[in-house]
Amino acid sequence: MLQTFKESDQFTLPYAFYRNADVLVEENRKVFARAWQFVGHVSQLQQAGQFITCEVAGEPIIVVRGDDGELRAFYNVCPHRATQLESQEDGKKKILQCTYHGWTFKLNGQLHQAPNFKQSPESFCEGDTCLRGIRVETEASLVFVNLDENAQSLKEANGEFFDDLSQFAFLSRLQKYSSEKRTIKANWKAYIDNYLECDHCAIAHPVFASTFDLKNYLFIDKQNCIIQTASVKPSAKLGDVPLDEVEVQKGRYYWLWPNMIFSVSPGPGNIALTVLTPLDENTTIANYFYYFVNQEPTPEQQENINFVEQLRREDIKLVEKAQIGFRSQAFERGRYSPTEHALRRFHRMIQGALEA
Repeated sequence: MLQTFKESDQFTLPYAFYRNADVLVEENRKVFARAWQFVGHVSQLQQAGQFITCEVAGEPIIVVRGDDGELRAFYNVCPHRATQLESQEDGKKKILQCTYHGWTFKLNGQLHQAPNFKQSPESFCEGDTCLRGIRVETEASLVFVNLDENAQSLKEANGEFFDDLSQFAFLSRLQKYSSEKRTIKANWKAYIDNYLECDHCAIAHPVFASTFDLKNYLFIDKQNCIIQTASVKPSAKLGDVPLDEVEVQKGRYYWLWPNMIFSVSPGPGNIALTVLTPLDENTTIANYFYYFVNQEPTPEQQENINFVEQLRREDIKLVEKAQIGFRSQAFERGRYSPTEHALRRFHRMIQGALEA
């Protein structure tokens, strides 16, 4: 299935890459299992026992702040009988307990108690932990994990992304406002494809097109990311606050390899995130997060939430229609327009990762 695909200036990835289960198996192994993945903001993990769970490349993961102040990440799996250890999305606990047979674990991953076993807890574990650990790192107050023990550091892999993001001094003051998961009937790459071009904006997003200056809409290539930037039209309103008095005066929108979208919108300090988790080759779970300074959104930020929600609904309709076409035998692949440089780059990166 994964035959060599010679990139050109004309044709997209073959549509088979969007509908074949074998391709997703390879993507989990060669893309998601080797890339840094967003977990949350440090404000969610400030106190001992605070934790966040997520899924990376089909693996359940838990990130927790230890009693010693250290941030650690583990496979969210009990070593006794492979049961998912913690099912909540986030929370705070003094000790982690498996609900199957009652094994308990300290916040540093060490086994605390193993009911019905006579041996000491230490005899079950290799080294100084019992839960199996993975890499976790923090930059710009954002927490990421990586399953690959040999991967570059978070800063080395995504330095230009964090360098650009550093222009926003409010990042450390953000608080989580909300999170939501939605099921999208499309391959995860279809969502990214849609995000990395704005040829469709004038047609599919009339409110967006009337708000932003599309003639000066820019795509900027960076290391493992692409930045989109747009200015609000002088005629557009941003609530009742003058644009020159808010923290963010110009929208800046990031795609970070392979499946993450970070949006900083005009207005008070904010960041919205989308993390795409493939459920199967035809289905994606979109994990949406909102972070604001002082946690609760201002009226202007609530207006922006409504604006973003409308864009998402419009985009989901588009990518679900595209997935129907990907499953058709009518065409084997698509064509790039002269302006779809970001889309070309994403496809080259996918192809390169799968061939590695």
